[in-house]
Amino acid sequence: MQWKTDWGLRLRMGITMFLLFALYLVFAGFIVAYLGGGAAMFLLLMGSFSLGQWYFSDKLTLWSMGAKEVSEAEHPELHRSIRRLSQQADLPMPKVAVVDSEMPNAFATGRSKNHAAVAVTTGILQTLDRDELEGVLAHELSHIKNRDMTVMTVASFLSTVAFLVVRWGWLFAGGRNRQQGGASVIVAILASLVVWIISYLLIRALSRYREFAADRGAAMITGKPSAMASALMKIDNRMDRVPERDLREQSEMNAFFIVPIDKGMIAKLFSTHPPTEKRVERLRELEREVETV
Repeated sequence: MQWKTDWGLRLRMGITMFLLFALYLVFAGFIVAYLGGGAAMFLLLMGSFSLGQWYFSDKLTLWSMGAKEVSEAEHPELHRSIRRLSQQADLPMPKVAVVDSEMPNAFATGRSKNHAAVAVTTGILQTLDRDELEGVLAHELSHIKNRDMTVMTVASFLSTVAFLVVRWGWLFAGGRNRQQGGASVIVAILASLVVWIISYLLIRALSRYREFAADRGAAMITGKPSAMASALMKIDNRMDRVPERDLREQSEMNAFFIVPIDKGMIAKLFSTHPPTEKRVERLRELEREVETV
């Protein structure tokens, strides 16, 4: 399946990343200038921690989600679908995992194409038909192909640092409030708060654009945008019937899922995913492109 590149989407992603990293350059210089050598050491430690988290992201994410890696003998159809879709996407075969959860969802993780995993819940296996499930799997493979785990890890690094300075910076201020540097720490905390708020919004905008790109990738791999649109609507409708306990347990992993589990207007404003109706609308536009080819 072929279509014209969505230059508008690419431009929005490019502008968002440019603004984000321009903000980070100013922030890094500001923090080092106001907090001195201690800030540089803090950035180094946080960088090492983030690097380790990224490097072991496939294992850590599967473990945190309670996902069990499954063999082809255990889930032959799932393996066959992922293997065929991986070949169509020109990707190595990822690990395959299943989460025992009523919540119908799926996610991908891993630091690279050669160290990736695709996981689905038992709920989604029971909810979707074959074409719909393959649309979801192709969406997750698109995240792997687009290196979204790496992109979002890099994009969120200094945002995390800013959050930690806001949260724990008062300890430095408390210890230095009688010294000349105490005011500098307070200024650094206020600057970090501003950076964290702005970067929080930019990162979520970037995440939403990456979801649109993965939807397009899924349509390209399968050639069936309508199946992906149908899957999104089914998953979204089922969310209302999932136990609240299940939703609370998985909420911290929201960015990994194909459909977010946040609810309400405020949740949508700060969501890592675009509204389902907008995603479906774009997929239907792609379906019309397919029909006219």
